[in-house]
Amino acid sequence: MALVAAALGVLGVLAVVGLGAGLARTGTGELRIPAAGTTTLLRLLLLTGLAVTVGELAGRRIAGQGPLPRPLAVPGALLAAAAATGLLLLLAAVSGLSLPVVYGLREGRLLLATANACLLAAVCAASRRPGLAALPLAAAIVAEALRAHPESPGFGVGTGLTVVHLTAASLWTGTLLYVLRVLRARDEGGRAVLLRYARMAACVYAALAVTGTVSTLRRLPLEAAFTTAYGRVLLVKLALFGAASLLALAARSRLRSDADATPPARVELAVLAVIVALSSLLTVVPDPHWLLF
Repeated sequence: MALVAAALGVLGVLAVVGLGAGLARTGTGELRIPAAGTTTLLRLLLLTGLAVTVGELAGRRIAGQGPLPRPLAVPGALLAAAAATGLLLLLAAVSGLSLPVVYGLREGRLLLATANACLLAAVCAASRRPGLAALPLAAAIVAEALRAHPESPGFGVGTGLTVVHLTAASLWTGTLLYVLRVLRARDEGGRAVLLRYARMAACVYAALAVTGTVSTLRRLPLEAAFTTAYGRVLLVKLALFGAASLLALAARSRLRSDADATPPARVELAVLAVIVALSSLLTVVPDPHWLLF
């Protein structure tokens, strides 16, 4: 079951990265997006690195006493830093501008801030006080939220919603990954770990649902839901979010009945991986507001 879930997740992610942009804009009249696949992949690596690092910081508190899996916070933060650097170089290549000029652009400065913050998070995670990595990780998330809202000159409502949404998404995905790795490292005590995770996940889910709904209502005009690439990708993401919600409920139901909750949790993680890939694609396709107004 674990291998099947992992294989489905990998196939879904590869499909989104390789074919997502082209399929989403079919019949919309939107122009081809330069380096869409590469940008989506780098965004995916950035979000994955953030989720792995944030999830491990939270997961250590949930895991309690007992054997722990090999730490991945440092590699995760370095992956995010490398992806942000790659996005910076790609921006220079696609725009035809030199790196010094790109550094002066708003997006260039934010990508540089994200890369530096993730590097600092890796240093903190490797230290004797890995919890300090939470501060640079928060800075990286704020920089990503500001980058996602170029229409706002400062920290507006949309940016605030994105900060909460990205933090909650990283906690849900990254902590679930860490908890499943803890269960593989232990023979006993797994149910208690899952119960503690389920309590945290309930709060995270509520934050995701609220911020996702408000952001969708603010950003996606109803008439653009089916006629733009952004709207189509978002609708698929919402459908998969519903599927992940049902799988989370199934895992919680199994916990209450003392049954093994790991099978639906593994499938849930695979679905969340595809959702992260779709979130990466959403940062690549055109914002519908620029198309309609």
